[in-house]
Formats: sequence, C-alpha cells, structure tokens
Amino acid sequence: MSRHNKRRSKLRKRMTVFGGGTVAVAAVVATVNVASADQVSPAATAPKADHAVFVQGNELAGNTIHVFRRGDDGKLTAAGEYATGGLGGDQVDAPTDSLASQGSLVYDPRSGRLLAVNAGSGTLTSFAVHGRELTDRQTVSARGRFPAGIAVSGDLAYVLNGGGAGSIQGYRITSKGLKPLSGSHRGLGLENGSVPLFSSSPGQVAFTPDGRNLVVTTKSANTIEVFPVGRDGRPSAQPVVTGSAGMVPFAVTFDKAGRMLVAEAAQSTVTTYRVRRNGALDIVQKSLPNGQDTLCWLERAGDFFYGGNTGNSTVTGYRTGPHGRLALTNEAGIATAPSGKSQGVIDIAVAEDKFVYVQNATSGTVDGFRVGRNGALTKVTTVTGLPAFAESGMEGIAAV
Repeated sequence: MSRHNKRRSKLRKRMTVFGGGTVAVAAVVATVNVASADQVSPAATAPKADHAVFVQGNELAGNTIHVFRRGDDGKLTAAGEYATGGLGGDQVDAPTDSLASQGSLVYDPRSGRLLAVNAGSGTLTSFAVHGRELTDRQTVSARGRFPAGIAVSGDLAYVLNGGGAGSIQGYRITSKGLKPLSGSHRGLGLENGSVPLFSSSPGQVAFTPDGRNLVVTTKSANTIEVFPVGRDGRPSAQPVVTGSAGMVPFAVTFDKAGRMLVAEAAQSTVTTYRVRRNGALDIVQKSLPNGQDTLCWLERAGDFFYGGNTGNSTVTGYRTGPHGRLALTNEAGIATAPSGKSQGVIDIAVAEDKFVYVQNATSGTVDGFRVGRNGALTKVTTVTGLPAFAESGMEGIAAV
C-alpha cells in the first residue's frame, strides 16, 4: 500500500465523527447583474447547449470534459471529449471525492459557456457550447490554490479556492470568456496546505437567487459565511459569519421562495435558512435527518430536492410544503435503490426539472433518473467507463 493510500485509510477511520463517510467540498462561482463594457449580451445569437450532460473527468495528467447527448427519454450517449488545458486535482486523504466540493463544473445558459475548475494547475477553463460541441477554449488563473467550485449569476462568476488560506475571486463573463474582476478577491482565513485536506476545505460558494449575497460553507470551521455583494459585483470586505445549525455544512441550494437549504455531512441533515439582505441568517427549519450516511450534495429539481449520501451510495428525495416546510419524499429516505454500478455517490445535476443525473465515483459511472410525480426516481440510463476514484477520480457534472 502506498504512503498516500495509508494516509487515506487512516483518515477514513478517524472521520467516523463526520458520519462514517465522505465529506466533500463544493465550490461555486457566483454572478450578479451588473452592467459592464465586457458584459455578455443575452442575444439569441449566443451559443447554447442542447440536450446534453457534461462530466468533468478531473484526470491528474490532463483534465477532460466528457460530453453526452441526452435523449428525450433521458438516456445518455457519448458525444465527445474535450481537454480543458489544465490538470485535475486530488485533495489529501479524500475517501471518494477528489475535489470535495459541489459546483466544480457549471453551465451558464445566459452566455452559453461551460466553466470548469482545474484544481491541479490552479486555473479555470471556459468553453462556448454549441449544442454538444465545445469550442473557444479559454484558460485563466484562479488567483488562488486548488480551485474547487464555481457559481454564476448574471455576468459574474466567482471561484472558490480551497488551498492555503482559501479565497473567493470574481470574474466577468464576456463573449471571449472570463475576465478577472479587480478588487473582488477575499480570503477565508483557513489553514490548509497548497492541496487541502478534504475535511478542512470549504464546501461550496453560491449566490442567493437575487444575487445580493455570496454564501460560503466551511466544513472544519463549521460556519456559513455570507458576503453581501455591492452593485459593482464586489463582495463586502468581511463576511457575516454564522455557526452552522448542523455539523459539517457542505452543499447549498435554494427553494422557489429563495430560502436556503444547507446539507450537513456529519449526521446527514438539512437545515433551512432565510438569508437577510445584510447577510444574517434566520433558521426556518432545524436540521432534518434523512437516516442515511454522509449527505454532501444537494440539488433542486422543481418541487423536489435530491441529496447524495456518499457513505452508503444512496440518493434521498425531499419536498417542500406550502409554508416551506421540508420533508422526505418517503420514510426510508431513499428515492431510488442503489445498485452495484452506483457506488460512491457524489455530485448531482438536474435537467429540465424532470431528469436527475448522479455521479458514482467508485464505480466510474453516471446514473440518470426520471423524476416521478411523488418524487420517486426511476432509472433510465447508466453510462460506464468514466474515471473511477483511486488516487483521483471524476467530479463535477452539469445537465441541460
């Protein structure tokens, strides 16, 4: 056994306090509607993705985007591979998810561009998407160590860097790709190496739906940090810091009313918050357990939400009531039965609110499901042969 694998094995044992499974980092790049000379016009002539699913291979020797055609029935067919021009990365002792994050691959429908992180080379790549073809590749510095997530809103994108002290950095999305936004870099005050330990890297960065706040989850600090965003697209000098209601906050998503749902890995719970304009948080609903093992990823699909439990390779379904009350779609907390080809559940993507696609890191597969009226998931496709987790593995998925 290599020294790297020995460290990984030891940490798996130590991480039982986190729920006996994996904790992942999600980074998100965010965007705000702010006028700019380089702003992308939402003209009909902009490139657009069409019935596609994009998977980030995160290969250490050269990061690659694997493209699939999505049929009307949700089935996937391989449609090409594209090098990002950067390197994939592997966080220290990551049990299943090399980037330990949500939002490492993002499609922006406004500009028609696909944005990817290259954690191993500290860069970001932008592609123009024409149907399922990727063109006009541009690679820029992430201005931080180990970029792990991106979030987009309007013409802004923010990257989350997990290495070193951790940071966020803003960009304008232009017709030629990403242009760094001066004065937008903010440190997170972490104490990581250049390549972070998976349990101490930040989980995700995400904008609130109105674009007025930028949210960062920090796993080891157990905080949710909110940066109010100015009209110029730049975050406040310091975040509003709130202790997480549940242990190890990871992924972030929002319901139709703008309430924020945070997945908490330690006990596989979800807490619902209201985000005030000044960045303060109010708890709407205390941590709801799902009975599964190590909930890290969480995405919305219309009236439902789906969470990836990497510890036991299951997917949990949630629904919200008329007053925003969150509940499981069934008592078991499992929206679909796992299979031998569905091991190491990590990242999740949603297409048209009716198809859910789940990355399975250990088995190197992606499962596709149709969303039923009651929130149950019915499998419609499985693609194999993707980079499986070993010293590293795929992470990052987007669907349209």
